[in-house]
Amino acid sequence: MKYSITVLSVLMLFVGCKQNTQNVSLSDGVWLVELDVMDNQVLPFNLKVNKKDDGSYTMQIFNAEEVIDVDEIEIKGDSIIMQTPVFEGYLAGTFTENSIKGQFIKESLDRIVPFNAEYGTEDRFETKNERTDGNVTGIWETYFSPDLDEEYIGKGIFLQEDNRVTGTFRTTTGDYRYLDGILDGDSLKLSAFDGAHAFLFNAKVTDSSMNGVFYSGNHFKEPFVAARNDGFELPDPDSLTFLNEGYEKLAFTFPDVKGNMISLSDEKYQGKVVVVQLMGTWCPNCLDETKFLVDYLEDNNDIEVIGLAFESAKTKEIAIKGIERLKDRIEVNYPILLAQYGTYDKQKAQEKLPMLNHVLSYPTTIFMDKKGNVRKIHTGFNGPATGEKFVEFKKNFNELMTELVSE
Repeated sequence: MKYSITVLSVLMLFVGCKQNTQNVSLSDGVWLVELDVMDNQVLPFNLKVNKKDDGSYTMQIFNAEEVIDVDEIEIKGDSIIMQTPVFEGYLAGTFTENSIKGQFIKESLDRIVPFNAEYGTEDRFETKNERTDGNVTGIWETYFSPDLDEEYIGKGIFLQEDNRVTGTFRTTTGDYRYLDGILDGDSLKLSAFDGAHAFLFNAKVTDSSMNGVFYSGNHFKEPFVAARNDGFELPDPDSLTFLNEGYEKLAFTFPDVKGNMISLSDEKYQGKVVVVQLMGTWCPNCLDETKFLVDYLEDNNDIEVIGLAFESAKTKEIAIKGIERLKDRIEVNYPILLAQYGTYDKQKAQEKLPMLNHVLSYPTTIFMDKKGNVRKIHTGFNGPATGEKFVEFKKNFNELMTELVSE
């Protein structure tokens, strides 16, 4: 029902605007967008509007040092749809010169988040205190949903300059993107928006502790606690996923975007080092890894890569379009096969690959030698937002590829 309402509301938006004859232009420059999440909280992010000479627009979304270019923008009268790159999520609304009111929509998950945007505000969060004496720079041992069955661990990595804070939380399944915010008195506020996920972290902090709430859009929230611990490390990501007893190899047969059935037993993969990527087009960490793999293959043609997509799209056709869009936007030159659609449930994903003890994370990366033996399985991905951990991943990846290729 929610999906029907979403599509109907967007159609009504554009049908109604056909009768609108006013010529409205968006103001060039920085905007502040605020999503309505839970508990009367708002999730802010910065958007820059650029009007081109032909009257069309491009936009940029900012999260700390991350810049996301948005060039799929449709305007009719005073109505606008802003499609984020690669991901299915889009912002749809009506606008005046200096304001936009609308919804952030992810149709496959039936999620709708209202938003308001105002021109001319550059500060992501409003500062209410004249001074901030604390500093959260450093490493924080973090527990999400502490003391509950759902508890899991994370590693907060933050840098504070004056009252501005940037960084991320790493977990065993990936990172929580480029977080950007402030320390205002004893209140830490961080947010990130990339078209796939909308994250907000609010916490009360002391010199050695955090106690807060993590919001994901307007559909999920959980508490978290953290303590300073510069020596804290997460479990080894190469030890979390492994082959079940009795298995030495990976096996699958799934269709590519043209319907061709692809298998590891195909002649193309015989005698080659193969990297298999469990991923989804909806997943920002998967996008980070995909970009890395595309860049690697530009300079190295002695390995093969296969992506296995586990998609939330409701139909096979929509899932295929999502994969094609990813391949086109990122110029992916390796096959991405449709392993599952309708859900990215990890238990169902494991049923498709019963040789694995579980699918804990998207992405999960499986490395096979020239004989087809699984040599390593890496859970999650430390993307560019993790800084030195991303550098460490690249180093380890290159060393492993050199070893396997030379065998």
